[in-house]
Amino acid sequence: MNDSLLDDVKALLDKDFGDDRILKQICRACENNEVISNYERNYVQKLAEKHLGKRPEVIQTPSIEKKPIIPDVVIPETPSTQKMQTFQPQTPRTSNSNSKNSKTIMGIAGVALIIIIAVGVSFSGTSDVTPKVDTPKSSIPVTLSIQSDLSSYNKKDLISISGISNTSGTVNLSIENPKNELVWAEQVSLKSNGNYSTLAIAGGQGWENSGTYTIKVDNDKETKSITFSFKA
Repeated sequence: MNDSLLDDVKALLDKDFGDDRILKQICRACENNEVISNYERNYVQKLAEKHLGKRPEVIQTPSIEKKPIIPDVVIPETPSTQKMQTFQPQTPRTSNSNSKNSKTIMGIAGVALIIIIAVGVSFSGTSDVTPKVDTPKSSIPVTLSIQSDLSSYNKKDLISISGISNTSGTVNLSIENPKNELVWAEQVSLKSNGNYSTLAIAGGQGWENSGTYTIKVDNDKETKSITFSFKA
């Protein structure tokens, strides 16, 4: 596609048709395998149809991929605290015996008392620990950015637009003049890493007045915009 475009550009330059400055920029972009916007391709195509006898090309509109649906996040229930069972030691029974066994009975009672104190201390130090459950995030933040290579342009300058989107498929770019009138628009495909870039020419219908122009990008989830100054 770029070879055919390059041939048309060279033929137009040789026959001195069209704007030399724009055609030379497009020729350099073809030779360096750089991004060429639809605006520039249409510009060359119209000149080729008018002066070189080219037939108009049929351009298929790329299909827009459906965005994946993010399922609702279910928050797990917090497990209830297990109830502690209280251990009550049984007091050993003492049987009536004669006076000869009194010392043995007193020794058994003393051991039982020590066991009761030890059990009580161990249970008093038990703490109720409730496990912490992290609540998952309910939504994934959508990021979108846009930038231009310069903050001001003159008539027929090339505007380099780039940015990033964490969606997939395409993003819609547009430029509006100070009267909020649409003067340029293009749908750009996203790369595998989410980056996008394209070029636009400052000039044409709607660019008659100097002032502040706005570039917008839309990825079907959010819209971002920046401004630049233009001198007609």
